Amino acid sequence: PPWYGTAIDRRGGAASRAASCPGGIRVCWGGLAGRMGIFARYVFRQTAAAFLLILFSLCSVVWIALALRQLDVVTTQGQDTFTLIAMTTLALPNLMAIIAPISFLIAALHTLNRLNSDSELIVLTAAGSTVWTAARPLLLLAVFVTIGLAIITQLAQPWSFRQLKEYVVKMRTDLLTQVIQPGRFSSPETGLTFHIRERALNGELIGLMMHDTRAKDQAQSYLAERGVIVKQDPTAYLVMNTGHIIRRTDPKEPPQIIAFDTYAVDLDQFEPQGEDAGEFKPRERYLSELISPDPDCKICMVQSGQFRSEFHERFASLLYPITFALIIVAFVGQARSTRSSRMESLVLAFLLAAGVRLGGLALNNLVTASAAFVPALYPLPIAAMALALAVIKGGDRQRSGLATIDKIVEALAPLARRVVGLVKRQPPG
Repeated sequence: PPWYGTAIDRRGGAASRAASCPGGIRVCWGGLAGRMGIFARYVFRQTAAAFLLILFSLCSVVWIALALRQLDVVTTQGQDTFTLIAMTTLALPNLMAIIAPISFLIAALHTLNRLNSDSELIVLTAAGSTVWTAARPLLLLAVFVTIGLAIITQLAQPWSFRQLKEYVVKMRTDLLTQVIQPGRFSSPETGLTFHIRERALNGELIGLMMHDTRAKDQAQSYLAERGVIVKQDPTAYLVMNTGHIIRRTDPKEPPQIIAFDTYAVDLDQFEPQGEDAGEFKPRERYLSELISPDPDCKICMVQSGQFRSEFHERFASLLYPITFALIIVAFVGQARSTRSSRMESLVLAFLLAAGVRLGGLALNNLVTASAAFVPALYPLPIAAMALALAVIKGGDRQRSGLATIDKIVEALAPLARRVVGLVKRQPPG
């Protein structure tokens, strides 16, 4: 950075040019705005690069975990690789609402710790800069992260869930035409078994058998000479010709045998049935649909608590990136000597930020149970902001500010040392 080659003339109250940065461009410390502009862009680039790297890494790990869990989509349900990639990718926006703030937290901690280790914060403090010199670029990046979260929670997340639901329906409707193999017993889910003797060139199923024991009070077996899948948006039907239905409702009673010439089975019954069947869940709805749902919506009455918590979580989650930025600046933003240990401050800042976020998630679960907890959902991150601002304000007075931070760190140092000790004792790998 160009400020390394600059000496400060305290007697004259202004900065004097002592050296030049690479390329022959001289840096004058006479204007505070110019000095802050260079440093702000530098910190913003470093933090943004670390944030994107961490976000990409965490998303990649989550995506691989989701892909491994959904691997049976390709192996047992006959879907192609594109379907696997699409389904796992569509699940990422839901997780990015939590991953993005944590990625920003780690990136900001890493950047400020490196600036302090390289004595860059010490040089700026000697030049007369305040803690807000490092706080402004972090807050700016936090605003960008907040805007990204708003786009994800309000638009990307409902859209991705709806697309994912369409893929699931498509898999169900293509079940018999793609998964069922001639001469093999296939069980797409527990209690449901299919078997066909052969499949004609036109897709017709010959020698069809379907055994359904999903209902606890009855077991049904369908036997048909021929069957065909008839798609009729938004659902599909299995139309069977010339067959029998063997139905048993009581193990002690003989089964009922029903002969039919043509019988149609709605493939939607393979979906989990309930009062909310065919309706969008809270996370699948856009904000306008959460505010004013359909009066005839059954799921809105049954899951009113989930609608309430989803609505408030979409707004409360936007407060956490700025809260994290202020907490990080309060604990790690002050310039410190390389002789002093910064590990306790780093651990405490991370634990406090993570604790606030976990507390918000816990309160969101309580909001689902009762609307009385809604007033506590927003004050939690706001209280953390106020605490961080109080520490930062004390930090503007160099001696009293550092004494305030040191008292907090000293009070919580045993907890931080215990966490650090547990991490160090973990075996590698």
